[in-house]
Amino acid sequence: QVQLVESGGGLVQAGGSLKLSCAASRRSFSNYAMGWFRQAPGKEREFVAGISGTNDGTLYADSVKGRFAISRDNDKYMGYLQMASLKAEDTAVYYCGARWGNAVLRRASSYEYWGQGTQVTVSS
Repeated sequence: QVQLVESGGGLVQAGGSLKLSCAASRRSFSNYAMGWFRQAPGKEREFVAGISGTNDGTLYADSVKGRFAISRDNDKYMGYLQMASLKAEDTAVYYCGARWGNAVLRRASSYEYWGQGTQVTVSS
């Protein structure tokens, strides 16, 4: 079992920045790939970014490439999503997910563990 807790969401103006954090409960956090997803009202949960358990591979959705950066600190059991140049369309609840294994996958159904989510609202 892996428990995940997101934090760092909030209200920000368009063009601003936010850094989301994801705290994991498990000491073997490096055995899990991690992904950030988001879900806007009335829409499906969509992939934002992912990082391998060993911290040597990342993947981004085209919509955030060049604006968002995913990272992790396995020694601290933490994952991060640095978001910059935020747009109104980035408004959503952001979730971190973890899956056993090193591969970064885009499908939400591939992730076994989820946090409760943190709201990000970008005002235009």
